[in-house]
Amino acid sequence: MTGQRALWVSTSTTTRGGVATFVRTIRQTRLWTDWEIRHIVTHRDGSIAMRLSAFATGAAGFVVALVFHRPDVVHLHTASYGSFARKAILAWIARAARIPVVLHVHGAEFHSFFRRSPGIVQWAIRTTLTHASAVVALGSGWADRLEAIAPGARIIIVPNAVRPHTAVTQPTEAEPVHAVFLGEIGDRKGTFLLLDAWAKLLADGLDRAGIRLTIAGDGELRRARGRVAELALNDSVNVLGWIGSDAVDDLLETAQVLVLPSRNEGQPMAVLEAMARGLCVVACDVGGIPDLIDDSCGVLVPAGEVDALVSALRRVLCDHDKRRTLGSAALRRVEADFDVEVVSRRFDAIYRQVRR
Repeated sequence: MTGQRALWVSTSTTTRGGVATFVRTIRQTRLWTDWEIRHIVTHRDGSIAMRLSAFATGAAGFVVALVFHRPDVVHLHTASYGSFARKAILAWIARAARIPVVLHVHGAEFHSFFRRSPGIVQWAIRTTLTHASAVVALGSGWADRLEAIAPGARIIIVPNAVRPHTAVTQPTEAEPVHAVFLGEIGDRKGTFLLLDAWAKLLADGLDRAGIRLTIAGDGELRRARGRVAELALNDSVNVLGWIGSDAVDDLLETAQVLVLPSRNEGQPMAVLEAMARGLCVVACDVGGIPDLIDDSCGVLVPAGEVDALVSALRRVLCDHDKRRTLGSAALRRVEADFDVEVVSRRFDAIYRQVRR
């Protein structure tokens, strides 16, 4: 027993999305045992009734944990809208109990959420951030946005984390290059822009037998499959829908390129998971993505520009040396900056600071 206790509150580790992945990853580090972390679930996938039940059950468990286990620090993982409302309630309960709160902001649209909220809600957001013992931002851009919302908040930058793997195998000249898309299928993540770009690649003469694309995620599946058929891409594009974490691991092991042409992002775990395996990442220069990759270890393109995406894809699909070089650099960057063991030690330091 260490005598140090932390209480984590987030969505369930079985839900879809990056926060669940992040929690699962940190759970495998010494931080979890050194701080005897107790995990409270306040959100699950499902109907409104199921989500309300999850919060009610989680909130009750949260209060019980505060009273009977008395953590040294409460770590709340929040996105925007309803997620922030739930965590704000718990933050103020913890503050009333005189327990330090670390508010970990994951929401890609948090600044938009704040801007669209009425004045009284903006005040509540600002006040909640300001009174937290620490507010964790995923990167410098997000830290600037949070500081603009709550100038008095104590903002600390801690990136998302992943465990490095062995680099994926690159195909021979005779084998197809496999590109994957992981995320919610829809316009925000750029799925349909990607399909249009893929069709242009093939129309421009790229060998259909030399490339293939797998799209995995929930969201607008029917629309995506319809668009694949409309563009006559069935022989080179496979839309899987949502797959579990083990299947994601297996899929990434067979790929060499990750494509994520999002219009808006936080710091996507899909990018980090791809980098951790030495995949070459093609993504848009939005949100926290430039905190993860630059031209030395990936390819960044402007959001919404199909021709730029076509050019970037052609470059990494056809130039085997360039693709391998960028993927190797991405893996080295993960090992230096985003290794979960390094990031977990930063949380350990934060906990020690705020509990004083």
